[in-house]
Amino acid sequence: MTSHSHPLEESSVSLDQIHFLDHHHEETAQAADELTTELDDGYWDVENVELQTVGIDIGSSTSHLMFARVHMQRLAQGLSSRFVVVDRKVVWRSPVVLTPYLPDNSIDAEVLGTFVHGCYDEAGVDRSAIDTGAVVLTGEALKRRNARAIADLFATESGTFVCASAGHHLEAAMAAHGSGAVADSRDEPGVRLHVDIGGGTAKLALVSDGAVLGTAAVAVGGRLVALDARRVVRVEGPALLVAQAAGIPLVLGEELSEEDERRLVRAFVDVLIGCIDEGRVSAPYPQELLLVHDLPVTDRPRVVSFSGGVAEYFYGRESQTFGDVAPALATELRAAIDAGRLGDMAVVDARAHIRATVIGASQFSVQVSGNTVWLSGAGVLPLRNLPVLFPRVSLDGDFEPTRVADAIVAAARRFEVEGGAQPLAVALRWSGDPDYRRLRALAEGVVAGLADHLAAGYPLVVLLDGDLARSLGRLLTHELGVPQPVVCLDGVSLQEFDYVDIGEPIQPAGVVPVIIKSLLFDAPGQVVSGAGVLVRGSESTGSPRG
Repeated sequence: MTSHSHPLEESSVSLDQIHFLDHHHEETAQAADELTTELDDGYWDVENVELQTVGIDIGSSTSHLMFARVHMQRLAQGLSSRFVVVDRKVVWRSPVVLTPYLPDNSIDAEVLGTFVHGCYDEAGVDRSAIDTGAVVLTGEALKRRNARAIADLFATESGTFVCASAGHHLEAAMAAHGSGAVADSRDEPGVRLHVDIGGGTAKLALVSDGAVLGTAAVAVGGRLVALDARRVVRVEGPALLVAQAAGIPLVLGEELSEEDERRLVRAFVDVLIGCIDEGRVSAPYPQELLLVHDLPVTDRPRVVSFSGGVAEYFYGRESQTFGDVAPALATELRAAIDAGRLGDMAVVDARAHIRATVIGASQFSVQVSGNTVWLSGAGVLPLRNLPVLFPRVSLDGDFEPTRVADAIVAAARRFEVEGGAQPLAVALRWSGDPDYRRLRALAEGVVAGLADHLAAGYPLVVLLDGDLARSLGRLLTHELGVPQPVVCLDGVSLQEFDYVDIGEPIQPAGVVPVIIKSLLFDAPGQVVSGAGVLVRGSESTGSPRG
């Protein structure tokens, strides 16, 4: 047992051996400074985390990669286990390259892997130095015959990487975030429209007060027709539909005159403006060109911004051609807007343009108290890389189960995981008293909103910021009879574009470790470090478009 007597009473060290700090003595002053620095460094290390992250965008037309440094800091309250991102900086960007294809029109994973590995080498980054990252796959990259090859490319990082398969809704939301439109909307009154025009589709996102209200996508893009000089070397189905409706000759292997190209892109613009202005494809063009539509009825947008490859030409940042109709499409779109076809909607620039995508992912651990955990079903944990649905529903005051269910279904549609497609988690923010009637309404809404998910046999995972997990879990399991394993955790604050790993309970404490991986976008007004940035194939010149 440790003695509680005065330390000098039993010490063999005499007073003349004790080294008192003398601030007038250079040597002791230096020692004091070193000790202070060491303590400061130790405190900084406890309160701060720096991560090296990578964002990889594999699209149907183009692909690119970027490395970023993320600074995370512990929340101000003492002993908090939650860290938040306080700074992020993109430190290296690859050139934007055309996504490589095989003769069967699938992505050549071997060539793509060579490109990714070359980026690591050229940036001077060792794969072991990457803490976490995000791979976003869109368009052709989502085809089933490519899925295994693309997955194998990043198999070694499967534990720390987020792999997001972005369909039209998710791609539109990501473009709105990555372009800075969502961040800018926090300081703007009213509603803003963001349009990302890529190689095969244009994605629309309606945003307000820092949130995406709804999305849509239409088959209008700069690479629906590929040209060698004036000869058509590739033409996609939507371009044929538009050409046929407009009476324009468009035949593979034949010449496309400059006048017919202008007529074709003018028709593309008619289709796009019809979607922007009226939420539909106007006659004589077929309605099937409108791929998805989930834009709510709101006040007319005050401003519109553009990103994607066509936007490079629209804003005058690109002049080089790449054998497609993107330059002509941008010219015709600008002419239509100048002619007042969007009325009083003001055109503003986006903060990010062709690279309006994720820069990587942040990752941090939180410990959830064992007193507020509900787990039913043996062996359900661990669970990895669950996309987090964030339903837009207020749980303050009285609410109806149908409102909760509708909000969950809408969130699944935004995240492209509806219909029981894969395991997922639902994050909810509770407000008000946890009385039985309100908890029962929440439980019924969750079960109804995730009916397809439960029918597919997946566990029911609910993550709460309030202290309700055990009560809600008991309702779901015992009263509503959910047949699948139920995991309810609380004390977790989440948002859209989060993914979670949930580990096995740690005994004897009974806590459950949760890893939260958040997709990251460029911070508003962020400037990329000049070190290591490639000049060739930069954003401004000489880059193929996404």
